[in-house]
Amino acid sequence: MSVHEFPAAARAFRTAIEEMTRAALRPEVAWRDIPAPGRMAPHTWAAEGEVLLHDDELASGRIVILHDPAGEESWQGEYRMVALVQAQLEPEFAIESMLGDVAWSWVTESLELNGAQARELGCTATRVVSQSYGALASRPSTVDVEMRVSWTPDTPATGADLGPHFAAWAAMLAAAGGLPPAPAQVAPLVPSHRARARSLTDERNRG
Repeated sequence: MSVHEFPAAARAFRTAIEEMTRAALRPEVAWRDIPAPGRMAPHTWAAEGEVLLHDDELASGRIVILHDPAGEESWQGEYRMVALVQAQLEPEFAIESMLGDVAWSWVTESLELNGAQARELGCTATRVVSQSYGALASRPSTVDVEMRVSWTPDTPATGADLGPHFAAWAAMLAAAGGLPPAPAQVAPLVPSHRARARSLTDERNRG
């Protein structure tokens, strides 16, 4: 059951979300809707997801969809997609100076692959390298990447087709998890790099 309740005034938004969630995603991506922040726009919807391959969780994140029927000047449209993508990469990425450029390519290629036309596209990629010393020196080094992405769907005036944008978010998760680009109905078998999703257990262990 959905956690979202749409008021009567949000009929167009509800229809767009219902159609979007029927879109075929990559088979490795599992998602569920979650309570959406209520102050970012008149109408909002949110979901969290993770990339699962052979019972391993490779990446995780969430997406928030904002809608203002009156339009928002800073968005240059009525809809705005706000996405978070997180993964823990192999230690070799600690010295990869181009990781930010690689992360940006995951964004642009995911949008292009899924035919998601976007404008006002922005991304912040953060790399966190954790290395332990002293009594904790036996702990392996870790490299976390976090991508915060936002864009405005370039949708036709006849209605918002958000399906390609939802699929693009799933593709960003898959790319961060090391899976090569693939149409939604095709499941790749071998990741291009080793990754796993960040977890609360990891955060506690770092303390």
